[in-house]
Amino acid sequence: MNGWDESAEAWIAAQSQTGDWSRQWVLDPAMLARIDGRGFATALDVGCGEGRFCRLMRKRGIDATGIDPTGKLIETARARDPAGRYEVARAEALPFGDGSFDLAVSYLTLIDIPDFRAAIAEMARVLRPGGTLLIANMTSFVSAGPVGGWVRNTDGSRAYFPVDDYLDERGQRVAWAGIDIENWHRPLGAYMTTLLAAGLQLRFFDEPAPTGGDPERFAAYRRVPWFLVMEWQKPAL
Repeated sequence: MNGWDESAEAWIAAQSQTGDWSRQWVLDPAMLARIDGRGFATALDVGCGEGRFCRLMRKRGIDATGIDPTGKLIETARARDPAGRYEVARAEALPFGDGSFDLAVSYLTLIDIPDFRAAIAEMARVLRPGGTLLIANMTSFVSAGPVGGWVRNTDGSRAYFPVDDYLDERGQRVAWAGIDIENWHRPLGAYMTTLLAAGLQLRFFDEPAPTGGDPERFAAYRRVPWFLVMEWQKPAL
């Protein structure tokens, strides 16, 4: 079991309406900068959770649909956005026709998907020609390290960030704030070769820095980038 059904209530509490610290201060600014003013009419949020990013897109006039395999999260998304469209579905088998969306968003979901290769192929399939796949993911050297990342030296010197077994794809349990789920580590090359094999073209890449928030966290997130943001385009016909 991946733990999401059992962790859904804790996840909803941890995210609240605004998202956790890293979403508010690192990823939301980077992701929304790739969306605002681009003229996207339709979007699919793959692994939408409780629907927070779908709501942000809908406030911008985008007709956003959210899917997630966890029923409790979709139930909450519908309650918070009754006019929105939210469906229980898996990224590996999207219930939409070819070319259905201008934009597909994978916001910290690839690390949760066992068969990420099937999920990427499906996201590419449901994009219209010329459409955009926008990805936020944990950096692979973070997922290759210990849960929580930083390890403090016993002598009190500056903490360090160990990385090991980087090339080995693997699932691993992570737990915090009452949440206990399975995340997946893959080397960056595994993602890149899969996206290229799907026929997508890289248009943007960044390891976003924090934009504000608690100074201690700000400093830690500047030492090592925890996340990456990529934009891939499906070739136009």
